Amino acid sequence: MNVHRLRHLFSRALRTTLATPLVLAGCGGADLEGYSRIECDQGHPALGDLRISPAPDFVQLRSLNPYQGAAGSNPASTSGRACATAIDVPACEAALEQANVASGFHRDCIDSCTEYFLVTTSGDAVKTYATQDALQGLLGTLDTEQEAVLRTFAAGYALSCSTLEQGAVKKNADGSFNVIGNKGYACGAGTALTQHVVRVSASGEVRELEEHVLEKGSPNCNIGRRPVGLQVADACGGEDALGRYFANAAHLEAASVHAFLRLRDELALHGADMGLQDAAHRSAMEEVQHAQVTDRLARRFGATPPRPVVTELPPRSLVDVALENAVEGCVRETYGALLAHHQALHARDLEVREAMARIAEDETRHAALSWDIHQWAQPRLSDKDREGLREAQRRAVGVLREEVAVPLDASIVTEAGMPTPEAALALLDTLEQELWA
Repeated sequence: MNVHRLRHLFSRALRTTLATPLVLAGCGGADLEGYSRIECDQGHPALGDLRISPAPDFVQLRSLNPYQGAAGSNPASTSGRACATAIDVPACEAALEQANVASGFHRDCIDSCTEYFLVTTSGDAVKTYATQDALQGLLGTLDTEQEAVLRTFAAGYALSCSTLEQGAVKKNADGSFNVIGNKGYACGAGTALTQHVVRVSASGEVRELEEHVLEKGSPNCNIGRRPVGLQVADACGGEDALGRYFANAAHLEAASVHAFLRLRDELALHGADMGLQDAAHRSAMEEVQHAQVTDRLARRFGATPPRPVVTELPPRSLVDVALENAVEGCVRETYGALLAHHQALHARDLEVREAMARIAEDETRHAALSWDIHQWAQPRLSDKDREGLREAQRRAVGVLREEVAVPLDASIVTEAGMPTPEAALALLDTLEQELWA
């Protein structure tokens, strides 16, 4: 999309104003004594310590985008060698390649949805396991911590590979297991990241023992391009509203560096022209500067931004890259660029106003790049894939509507230039009519 068209649209839209949600940080959680970190493979529960009888040659956890069918299935974690004891290896490998399900035993939705299922090979047989009952039938009696972890994952709990309070396990004296998982996310009105302690029996029964709120609605979460694999940051602290606001902004700007570098590599993988690749790399370098600027503002207001932690994940299919770009770029980053322009016009604090003026121009180019990538990807996708992108954008716009409906602390409105909920909803109407309809 021509950057001048975006500037023109933003100029018209700025007759109204935008808003973002107010952070409410929560601290606390379960006693972590005796727990150990969860074993992971590429950011997902590892499968190497499953004691399945009879033992399959190969076990793989797969992610599934329900809007993409077979094309949306990707390996998440793996153990063993596929078709190792098969008589007809090519047929086994072909069946494994095509193995898919309509829905999985674990569903994770924020802006888009991902489901998970298990696939195994034993001799020439290829089998899928997409329900909790099917998975339990495969596992049998739970003998290991990783089996309890996988059973908890199947029961709907997310599991962190790096943060003990969001992903941990211990074996109890009676042969059962305690697993700590999490649910939700802290980004927007009415949202929360919650910690859950569950007891998993040897027979596979999952019973919740405790629930704690770790973090509530994060501010500014709609600015910038969030990378896949971004871990939830520690939000506890006693900073004032402006400090929290800019600390979270700096965290997300730093995370955007990872997002654009990954985007550049994946564009190269899928044959995008050098112009798009170079623009993604240039955007990453600009996000470094944005992170430095917002870091200084956060520290000025008494806050220390958390460093982003991004799990290394394998390259994604073109459909997955396009899906993330449609949400993170064409919706959230476009909105964030307009928000930066509003702050540049309305912030009472001179340093904030000058900083946002510089950031706004860069973010407008980043938003235009997102639309250019969207246009490049469209003819390379199927009709079903394109409809999946449109549906994901509609959901992302709905999430934004919920986020901007929450009033902000007065200091964020006056000093940082953030707008009111009423104006934000009017502006979203304008953007939706022009860009997302």
